Amino acid sequence: MICLFFPGLLKAQTKKPVTKTTTATTSSANSLKTSITRGRAVYGKYCLTCHQADGSGVPDLNPPLVKNKWTMGSKTVLIEQIIKGSSGKVEIDGETFRNTMPPLPTLTDQQIADVLTYVRNNFGNKASTVTSSEVKHVRAKK
Repeated sequence: MICLFFPGLLKAQTKKPVTKTTTATTSSANSLKTSITRGRAVYGKYCLTCHQADGSGVPDLNPPLVKNKWTMGSKTVLIEQIIKGSSGKVEIDGETFRNTMPPLPTLTDQQIADVLTYVRNNFGNKASTVTSSEVKHVRAKK
């Protein structure tokens, strides 16, 4: 009987609750997109030649960046690789790579954070972001 007098009442009670995206979530997603966009530019300028457009690397020379323990692992190790470079043999997932990676200490903390965030979230990778404060912290320990 109530529905006859208040037909909208029943309808209002059966509506699904509205889920709102918080400003923090939206801001975080925008920040990630921005970092990845900037990181793509840094990758194109400094990394692409050796690690290739698809992150596959070059057999026996330059390691791939696709889903391996280095790329998905310690942020500190990755940051140090960019700042200090590396030489000698590197074994990744049973393959040995022999090319020297030049140090890139002139990159800013933000550039390093962005390129690592790009690499860790592309080429089939899905890992946490790297922040400029994390890079700053590693650089200070140098």
